[in-house]
Amino acid sequence: MPLKGSSATSPRLSGTNLERAADHNQRITLHAIRVNGSLTRVELAGITGLTAPAIANISKKLLAEGLIEEAGQRRGGRGQPPTKLVIRPDACHAIGINIDRDHITIVLVDFAGTILARVSEDIDFALPAQVQALYRDSIDGMLKSAGVDPAKLVGIGVAVPDQLSSVDLPGRPDAYGEWESVRMADLFSSPHGPPVFVENDAAAAAMGEMQLGMGQRINSFFYILLTAGLGGGLVVDGNYVRGANGRSGEIGFMRTRAMESGPDQQLQSIVSLSALAKALAAEGHALADAFEGASEAATACLDRWIDVAADKLVEPLAAVNCLINPAAVLMGGRLPAPLVERLAERTAARMQALDGIPALAPVARAALSEDAPAVGAAILPFSHFLLPKPGALWKAPDSGGVALG
Repeated sequence: MPLKGSSATSPRLSGTNLERAADHNQRITLHAIRVNGSLTRVELAGITGLTAPAIANISKKLLAEGLIEEAGQRRGGRGQPPTKLVIRPDACHAIGINIDRDHITIVLVDFAGTILARVSEDIDFALPAQVQALYRDSIDGMLKSAGVDPAKLVGIGVAVPDQLSSVDLPGRPDAYGEWESVRMADLFSSPHGPPVFVENDAAAAAMGEMQLGMGQRINSFFYILLTAGLGGGLVVDGNYVRGANGRSGEIGFMRTRAMESGPDQQLQSIVSLSALAKALAAEGHALADAFEGASEAATACLDRWIDVAADKLVEPLAAVNCLINPAAVLMGGRLPAPLVERLAERTAARMQALDGIPALAPVARAALSEDAPAVGAAILPFSHFLLPKPGALWKAPDSGGVALG
């Protein structure tokens, strides 16, 4: 009996066709080379499970398209040394944009995920016109400084928090509601015009970690993103899991108490940069001062916030461990890396004191941290056009995944 009001769809049980299978095999092969750095054709066959003739044909096509190149020969065995295949970092490029409620970051990355140029500006509740102006003022200089031809831009990824305009954070102006009606493609499609992809910021950060960070060694993890709010992303068996409504990982909306006798509130009202800034301001300190050469008093305030944040993360992460059983919990965001390390370590210590958890994942700083949403956003065009994606073999269109803006 179908559930009334359910957004679930029927299982997709149709087969595939040769064209779709060939595209999937090419994406898998290309991704294997990206992840491993360099591989011979024999190694590729072993990793992908494809036949030697199939790998020969795929590698020939990837070489012709300029996505990979031959990089010398691997020596040490008998006979003719096998040729290594590597990614061509300059094969294509993408722009990643992270829009947060107190911060805008724009990065230009190559196909290997290396940041070639970066522009960042702290703006409290920037309006669409301000973000568009920063992009248009910056993009030509970024491309020129990196020596990148605009024709090699395959796309623009935009990472933005869900409910950007409606979540009630301290200081939000009424005009911020403009974001409700903005179409991201209209903001960023010019002057160079590649397609625009839009993703939740925590999801983008998790996808970036999956493609370029610890996800290359850990195929199931829960990602915690600390920004003006608090977000999360779930990766299972190397795939990002969205949930029925695309809202999986929303750890910041879970309820907690600031004080045992106080009312329930959202976790992100305590564990976020907005909450940290509020705690610092109450004692006469600025957020930037706490990060750069902090006074003894500001450092003490920061340390108290880390203690409270670690305490408040324990119960939600206990639920994550019991319900999802990730191999790791990874933390990233715009806290400086040493502070993310401290928060991760204290949270892990609190978690170790729990009883009755059947399997407890380690808590650690993510490899991609401060610019994770922007870099993850830049990966979106690569994922769409070139890299493996869930549902690639199904004939029916995938209703999940990255949305064109």
